[in-house]
Amino acid sequence: MILQLVKSRRKQILIDIDTQKDFLLAGGKACIRNHRRVLAHIRRVMAWARSQHIPIISTAEVYPDNNGESTVGYCIDGTDGQKKVRYTLLNDRLIFAADGNTDLPRDMLRQHRQIILHKRCVDPFDEPRIDRLLSEVRANEFILVGASLEGAVKMTALGLLQRGKRVTIIVDAVGTHNNKDAKLALRKMETKGAKLVETKKLAGTSHLRQVGVCNCESCQGLARKMSANNGEKD
Repeated sequence: MILQLVKSRRKQILIDIDTQKDFLLAGGKACIRNHRRVLAHIRRVMAWARSQHIPIISTAEVYPDNNGESTVGYCIDGTDGQKKVRYTLLNDRLIFAADGNTDLPRDMLRQHRQIILHKRCVDPFDEPRIDRLLSEVRANEFILVGASLEGAVKMTALGLLQRGKRVTIIVDAVGTHNNKDAKLALRKMETKGAKLVETKKLAGTSHLRQVGVCNCESCQGLARKMSANNGEKD
């Protein structure tokens, strides 16, 4: 069954967890606390994955509208907030809806650079198709970024570790809603065997500091300050 997904073990796979507008932009319905810093590091990690031809498996929470009466107030199907941040998308991608099925195309990680799987829950392993893919795909290292650290990131990491996978968390490229819960989550994941690193150790440093997708005063103020500083140098 494993051979249907990938013929040989890969060195690394990037797991891009719920990098959606509702979580990562200031105007989102469930924006993380540290969105500017996290966006910048996610952008750097995604650029690194592209340059190194690292396969990307992405998850995205998508909840039904139910005629405007959804019990979840974010990532509603069809809304702008449910969409992924643009630089977390590769041109060569394959998308699966959350439909309870487990079917997956043969050797799809060789045929496509990015696999995006929708889910109607926080824990990706509650979705049969995602459970099958993450359980069967082979790699020396699964690298995790996204949101939120105390929610879907923790669930993804613990599920992978339980299945005998090697997990690395990029700690400055994961967002939080609650600092106390996030610290507890990090401690638990590390105790279970996850490796904790910063973006610069994986992808090096970058002079690019603008997140490029958020219009809040915090992000735009930083952009204006950098532009002014560059003008002074010139």
